[in-house]
Amino acid sequence: MNGNTAQGAYVPRPEHHFTFGLWTVGSMGRDPFGDPVRPGFTPVRIVEKLAELGAYGVNLHDNDLVPRDATPAERDRIVKEFKAALDATGMKVPMATTNLFGDPVFRDGAFTSNDARVRAYALQKTMAAIDLGVELGAQPYVFWGGREGSETNAAKDGRTALGWFRDCMNYLCEYVIAQGYDLRFALEPKPNEPRGDIYLPTIGHMLAFVYTLDHPDMVGLNPEVAHDQMAGLDFSHGVAQALDAGKLFHIDLNGQVPGRYDQDFRFGADNPRSAFFLVKLLEDAGWPGMRHFDAHAYRTEDEQGVWDFAAGCMRTYLILKEKAAQFRADPEIQQLLGELRQRAAGERPVFSAESMQALKLRSFDLPAMRAQGYGYERLDQLTTELLLGVR
Repeated sequence: MNGNTAQGAYVPRPEHHFTFGLWTVGSMGRDPFGDPVRPGFTPVRIVEKLAELGAYGVNLHDNDLVPRDATPAERDRIVKEFKAALDATGMKVPMATTNLFGDPVFRDGAFTSNDARVRAYALQKTMAAIDLGVELGAQPYVFWGGREGSETNAAKDGRTALGWFRDCMNYLCEYVIAQGYDLRFALEPKPNEPRGDIYLPTIGHMLAFVYTLDHPDMVGLNPEVAHDQMAGLDFSHGVAQALDAGKLFHIDLNGQVPGRYDQDFRFGADNPRSAFFLVKLLEDAGWPGMRHFDAHAYRTEDEQGVWDFAAGCMRTYLILKEKAAQFRADPEIQQLLGELRQRAAGERPVFSAESMQALKLRSFDLPAMRAQGYGYERLDQLTTELLLGVR
């Protein structure tokens, strides 16, 4: 099957749950070395165009929609116009977050700033942003600690900083409970940039931190492809761990070359093979969440290039979703996997005095076990051929 013969196989539809951030397609192509290369789009324009392309919804930081210096009257007008666009198109706002990194006040972090006034202001700003997110229907609420880190360990004690972070998260959980909001938080790890080192840099770090909170049931993860791959990690392994823990509350999809700056490429642009295994993992798990593209069009692009980028993210996901279905249906691949499942079959090791004694006395045919291969080369080659379209 391919996109030419499968009618509409790769055409995005709202039921696919594809979302983009206002900051993603709204990027003007600015980078640390150059000025913007294209005009920005209004939030209403972004909603209308993404709906036209088949997306389910749009996500936002508070200031993506409402400028920092907006008056209460301006805030209400902007939100009213945005909600009207959502109603007219049927688009949703599944997730919201707070910009705790752009304002110079957050130069030393927000929840981990050495200045207690900054930490208090960060809480104030976040509560207002949570109110906005709830008003728009967002669930869950994401935290990316963009400046929660340091360049020199002489400046902060890591234990103290994590304690401040924990206090703030506990406070916000209590705020959500007190307000009666149906909201969960998703923490987003990243190893570095814009800080030299960011606290809680990986999925594993974040999972450990979650269980130190007063309400760990309310807090999960929002892992991002680029952030794990910046550190040279296998993103699918981290997502599998989050799924296993029941903590995958949201996910950011994009592309990233390991070891580089945060590139936020179009999903699958860098490594279609890695993207395939991620899509396969999510689809095999039946994960019901949003497929959110936290990425940007190349700086080379004009407006049409931005919409080509957005359409490309969704189309690539659907192509790889179809490839995952082909993987599950391929007879030779499934035969190899079946043989592996047979070898893996056995009772779970449940400890008891009897099972312990039996295991101590069990005899293993070590020469045979040492001599037997696993067939991974053949399985990997078949997967490669499937992805290259020759199976």
